[in-house]
Amino acid sequence: MGVPRWLFVPALLGAAFVLLPLVAIVARTPWSRFLELITSESSQQALALSLRTSATSTAICVLLGVPMAVVLARTSFRGQGILRSLVLLPLVLPPVVGGIALLYTFGRRGLLGETFDVLGIQVAFSTTAVVLAQTFVAMPFLVVSLEGALRSAGRRYEAVAASLGARPTTVFRRVTLPLVLPGLASGAVLAFARSLGEFGATITFAGSLQGITRTLPLEIYLRRETDAEAAVALSLVLVVVAVVVIGFARQSRSAV
Repeated sequence: MGVPRWLFVPALLGAAFVLLPLVAIVARTPWSRFLELITSESSQQALALSLRTSATSTAICVLLGVPMAVVLARTSFRGQGILRSLVLLPLVLPPVVGGIALLYTFGRRGLLGETFDVLGIQVAFSTTAVVLAQTFVAMPFLVVSLEGALRSAGRRYEAVAASLGARPTTVFRRVTLPLVLPGLASGAVLAFARSLGEFGATITFAGSLQGITRTLPLEIYLRRETDAEAAVALSLVLVVVAVVVIGFARQSRSAV
């Protein structure tokens, strides 16, 4: 069955709306100074911090998000719909609101922050705060991706394994996880990409301290005020990294 021809017009307009700003960045990039701008000390520190914290937050998303997705997809209990909505809330919540919520949870006068303060642990405005902010906004991407993979995979093979005497942990480890591995990889890649581009919650909860909490998006925002060419060059770096990450995510999804 073919596609109605009139759909191509809004489709092309939509594609142009997304692609033209990227073309504008490429066109405005100061290529003669490109290497000099992206290899400055502050740029390298920001990029290294972004990659390090994004990798850490992605690992935390996997450790906590996989059990959460399995429970949501494989069980049924009262209030499950409400719990799912709350878990996915960071997807639609303004990042700055997420940052304020984290500040009032882990800050010095926050819900848990006072306990941490007694123990001599300072969470807010530290590299740990960057990881927590990135994990908060990225976790739903992994949960949504993996829960969808679990539901589409069905439970037939798990039922067969259980009928043969396999314990629930063995079924989960040797049947469930291999079945949804492409979905898990796709969710992890998307969580990494979201962590890499996180800005609002990070600047609210972690601040902008060079080498400690200033990630690449924050560096771009600050450079925009003092060196617009550097901001454009760093933006292009972030776009290229995001394109590569999305490419990996598409490969993972096509393998499902």
